[in-house]
Amino acid sequence: MIIRKEKGSDVEAISEVTKAAFENHPHSKQTEQFIVNALRAANALTISLVAEIDGKVVGHIAFSPVAISNGSQGWYGIGPVSVLPELQRQGIGKSLIQKGLSLLKGLGAKGCALVGEPEFYSRFGFRNYPDLILEGIPQEYFLALPFKKNTIKGTVAFHRAFSASG
Repeated sequence: MIIRKEKGSDVEAISEVTKAAFENHPHSKQTEQFIVNALRAANALTISLVAEIDGKVVGHIAFSPVAISNGSQGWYGIGPVSVLPELQRQGIGKSLIQKGLSLLKGLGAKGCALVGEPEFYSRFGFRNYPDLILEGIPQEYFLALPFKKNTIKGTVAFHRAFSASG
């Protein structure tokens, strides 16, 4: 498996992988592929990585800037993370997350936030911060990972592309 930055020729494959990954997800509105495309169109994909096996894109991860009401800069959101359903639970998502976080740190990012399952994301150091809120999301599923020792609080807003629906 190779983890690399997306290329223009990957766009259709990324959409297909993302659509397939969330097709039967219980908390999905099946708009994730539209979110990725809207982030790309808005030039808001800070990092966009693909996992490739034998020349085929089998996974994708997107990182984009988030705004925090307290004015903190240098924070990013993860999402979506997509892996073809038949290849899930084989470490592809984990590899995408680790590589993406490493690249973010290299850019001087202050931290990262996401909406996801605490059991999965805690292995990367993500946890819930009661003073950090994403409106409309149950607090236990909104997780953050500061890259340096700092107290982070405020209301987070993901890029407007996250409201894309088609």
